[in-house]
Amino acid sequence: MSFFVGGIKLGQCCFHNRFRLMSLWLTKSNIINNLKNNIIENKKYSCYADIALPDSTIRKYINSIVTAYSSNYNCDNELLSIIQIQEISKLLHNRLNIEDNIKALEELGKADAEMKQLGHDEYIAYQNNLNKLDEELLDAILNNIGRDDCHDIVFEITAGVGGHEAMIFTGDLLNMYRRHFEYLGFNQEIIEINTESGIGGIRSASFLVSGNRAFELLRHEGGVHRVQRIPATEKFGRMHTSTVSVVVLPQPSEIEVNLLDKDLKIETKRSSGAGGQSVNTTDSAVRITHLPTGISVDSQSERSQIRNREIGFLRLRAKIYDKQLNEQRTMAGSMRKKQRGMSSRNEKIRTYNYSQDRVTDHRLANGTLHNLKGFMEGGENLQILQERLQKHYQLKLIREAIEKCK
Repeated sequence: MSFFVGGIKLGQCCFHNRFRLMSLWLTKSNIINNLKNNIIENKKYSCYADIALPDSTIRKYINSIVTAYSSNYNCDNELLSIIQIQEISKLLHNRLNIEDNIKALEELGKADAEMKQLGHDEYIAYQNNLNKLDEELLDAILNNIGRDDCHDIVFEITAGVGGHEAMIFTGDLLNMYRRHFEYLGFNQEIIEINTESGIGGIRSASFLVSGNRAFELLRHEGGVHRVQRIPATEKFGRMHTSTVSVVVLPQPSEIEVNLLDKDLKIETKRSSGAGGQSVNTTDSAVRITHLPTGISVDSQSERSQIRNREIGFLRLRAKIYDKQLNEQRTMAGSMRKKQRGMSSRNEKIRTYNYSQDRVTDHRLANGTLHNLKGFMEGGENLQILQERLQKHYQLKLIREAIEKCK
């Protein structure tokens, strides 16, 4: 028996699959309109040009993201942190649906050349949709990578090379940053200021700053700032070059140790002792191992297994807490050392040249701004530069991630 749908003869043996294709064909206009409304008309995604890497390498990276998502998050922490973002997860879900539709069209096309031709327009539309979705996915990853929601930071400024002039410029930068924090609506609290009597300069200053994503925005200020100008005390009009070090650290967080059952291996055994009544005839001794860190504790001081478990958990929490605290201290020390460097003139991240009325951030290809006096007021100009640095930082991170997939 045969069936006729839309003037096309369909065999009974593959009626189900062909009817499915006909349904796609009959709703072709709706499909294409949806594609246009959702993605095809969206021309704003142009990250490929910004990333400036071969298309094949970028494709491999996107495929690794899709594979991690489709394998139920069975991947490393770097990919996991990306695919768990709601915006990216939604895009990946849509991408898998499109791939399923493409596979369905290909399977139906294998059975009949006429069916293949019938589904050609839909196939092209889905492929275009997939390409645009990949651009949107890459853009979403770029916008979310390298973000940090730390609200509380420690901000330190220290005079470097240049003697009195360095200390005077430290005071100038301190005033700039304090005005800038007010502009951003951040709270600030002075920890200490070490002044130099007689010249009005500052040896060092540190304060607490709190605000929405404060660390994400202000971390780019960390490093050596170089000033080139003629000091007010210079008798012969000579240009002096001095430096100031800025250090930006996230405030130490309160450490919470949560022990999940899936992260624990608990073993019981008989407690050991000198013999006689000291030996326990029941399995009261407990060993608890925290699998993520490899930390193990033994507890056998009590005759009760329940009590030994309680003591074991207390000791395990204490050890994990101590480990995390040391990691925080090590990270803070490493960040401070990296940002402060040797405070030498050639380590600068930014130069303030007063005779040329310019500020140059050496991390950006086009990082020169003019109107130095206005820049030193803080506010909009400094914020624009910081946002450019954040974008530059995110591009660097995504390039590094993509190049790992070569």
